Amino acid sequence: MRTTRVLSRLAAATCAALLALSGAAGAAFADGGDKDDAEAPTDAGTSFRTATAIRPDQEATAQASTGDYLYWAFPVDTGQRATVHATVKLPDAAARHADATWQVDVYDGLRRRQACRLGTPTRTAAQDAESVSLSCSLRTVRAWSEQWANDPLPGTYFLRLTVRDLKADDLGLPVSVRTKVTTTDAGGAQAVDGTLGEPLVPGAGSDKARPAAVTEPEDGWAGGWWSSRWLWTAGGGVLAALAGVGGYALTRGSGRPARVPQGL
Repeated sequence: MRTTRVLSRLAAATCAALLALSGAAGAAFADGGDKDDAEAPTDAGTSFRTATAIRPDQEATAQASTGDYLYWAFPVDTGQRATVHATVKLPDAAARHADATWQVDVYDGLRRRQACRLGTPTRTAAQDAESVSLSCSLRTVRAWSEQWANDPLPGTYFLRLTVRDLKADDLGLPVSVRTKVTTTDAGGAQAVDGTLGEPLVPGAGSDKARPAAVTEPEDGWAGGWWSSRWLWTAGGGVLAALAGVGGYALTRGSGRPARVPQGL
């Protein structure tokens, strides 16, 4: 019984230590993604090369004309899930002639369009609507991928906002736009082995100057090997060892039975 109590206490202490380490790692990751004190951007680019750089959790604004293509660039690292938000304040209803369909698209560093896991990337605004809100949640960014796959990889991502199915008479009307990107840590369950040689950012691997839109996390890009699953793997090994010791202690008995003669 005493051995069982000791093993139970060791197992509980191991689990508590693992939870504490996991929480500390998550807190450290969150601290690395805090908002910076820089002034939020107040304009947007009109192409991939002129995209305005923004950081996660930083709200950007822009004044534009209906029909413009607006671009922003932001970093997403390994193990993160990014969600883009865009709200368009529409012109006065009296100046518009028909409904309009707005859309957000997200591209990775190779300018591959990424599918939305959740959200409403396309929405039609009625002629009398005051604003329209769009969102797109991306899949978890992987540390690496096969060449034939279209998995999201760490690097610079591009948010593009535009209007579709617009009546020609409504082109050029002024609009006000607010965009924001939020990221969450998917956790060790989504981690994979392997690393990408270099994040997918514009100009990577070339001697040419990179565009101003290149962004990266405040604490740099992740190496790709660390995740919380290392803590749980180590904890599982410790618990397995404790279980083995406990099983042996419970099944070995108290030695030679007292009723057996010593001569046998």
